[in-house]
Amino acid sequence: MLEILRFIDEKSDKFWKIETLGCEFVLNWGKFGTSGRYEIKEFDSEPECEKQAQKLLASKLKKGYARSELPSGHLYFDTDEFGLHPLTSHPNFRRYFSDAIYYDECDEEAPFGSDDGNDAFKSLQDAFRKGDVKALKFVRDLLEREWDFTYLPPDKNQSDEELKSLAKRDFNGLLGDQIMYSNDQVIIAIAFGEIKISGKMSDKNLALLALDSMERIERLNHLVWGHAGDESFYTATMRRDLMKFMAEQLG
Repeated sequence: MLEILRFIDEKSDKFWKIETLGCEFVLNWGKFGTSGRYEIKEFDSEPECEKQAQKLLASKLKKGYARSELPSGHLYFDTDEFGLHPLTSHPNFRRYFSDAIYYDECDEEAPFGSDDGNDAFKSLQDAFRKGDVKALKFVRDLLEREWDFTYLPPDKNQSDEELKSLAKRDFNGLLGDQIMYSNDQVIIAIAFGEIKISGKMSDKNLALLALDSMERIERLNHLVWGHAGDESFYTATMRRDLMKFMAEQLG
């Protein structure tokens, strides 16, 4: 069930949205043209969830709300209580990034699962709430200005020996491999995060940078940290999904 309503009178212009998914539904409401507020409710069964959603819908229609559409550019934000969730993700994100890894807040390899990745995504949400965001520029600003970190973006032309040498360098008490890894986690989180919030990517170069970060993490795994084996499931999934998004959405 997905219903979007709008109410307009001489004093207000507001929207109300409800969407069900399994035993949960999300409510999104507020002034039309804003992202509004989000709330997720959970029930014991799908029938009960649908029943309660229908009751709320009927109540709104009775009050004079009419079926409508959300404006283009509507943004999606997670709630503190439920965290990462499909119902608080842009429909375009859900279309291309359907695997459970995109809602994993615990695994270091998930796009929002590491401490740095999760913190970066939360900062990105805060920035979107305040206004227009250039996500590619946001990566560097966050690392250098907010976190006082060295910005070390991936360089796909860097040789294996250059990478191993950089991994051993000291950066204010932190080794280069950790600096690079944190950079890559932030880049990946911001790239996927922009799509999760807005349904689009403002700069194709951010997607390319994220792909390079995935590659650098794999190189660090093999060349520096001594991990044998094939590419991880997380990296393979993120690369596949992002490349499909790029081909169909970014040209």
